[in-house]
Amino acid sequence: MVARFSFAVLAMAVVVTASNFLVQFPLEAQIGAIDLAEILTWGAFTYPIAFLVNDLTNRHFGPKAARIVVLVGFAIAVVMSIFLASPRIAIASGAAFLTAQLLDVSIFDRLRHARWWKGPLLSSTIGSVVDTILFFGIAFAASFAFLDTGLGREDGSLGFAVPFLSVGGDVPLWVSLAAGDFIVKMLVAVVLLAPYKLLRAIIPDRTALA
Repeated sequence: MVARFSFAVLAMAVVVTASNFLVQFPLEAQIGAIDLAEILTWGAFTYPIAFLVNDLTNRHFGPKAARIVVLVGFAIAVVMSIFLASPRIAIASGAAFLTAQLLDVSIFDRLRHARWWKGPLLSSTIGSVVDTILFFGIAFAASFAFLDTGLGREDGSLGFAVPFLSVGGDVPLWVSLAAGDFIVKMLVAVVLLAPYKLLRAIIPDRTALA
């Protein structure tokens, strides 16, 4: 059964593994007085593609298949992430990914017959909120330092203070990074509506085949 949508499983695993690795690297650039390294990581540019893969799978194969793709892609990605990143990053990614993507499946399916852009945009927006809070909280908040130290690793928390989004009051770095990543995720989600619209003309809705 999984073989029918093996490409979707592979795409999901690649996207999540790449995002888990890239989220460790701030974007070293400056826009005026704004230091992007304090508000943005490279992972923000790749992770929204997971929602595109999920929504197209859901559209063509249905929510049950989409959930299988999420679960299989999650398992593969977490194993690979342990080697490419750290156990803490893998745990944070797993918790955030499963929650956000399964939520995305349910919301997209409910909006399947709404205007073409509502399903992918609203499901990815809500999913991104949940994913960002869970991932950055677990991966970088000092409260979860035991996930590093308990395994004999150096504490990877990002709790030192920086200006919020490089212009506001002081907040822990992970909070500023989470806000910056979410903003970029939403911009990318809007851009990804273009390939979604193009591909939906090629990939039929499962309800149209019934």
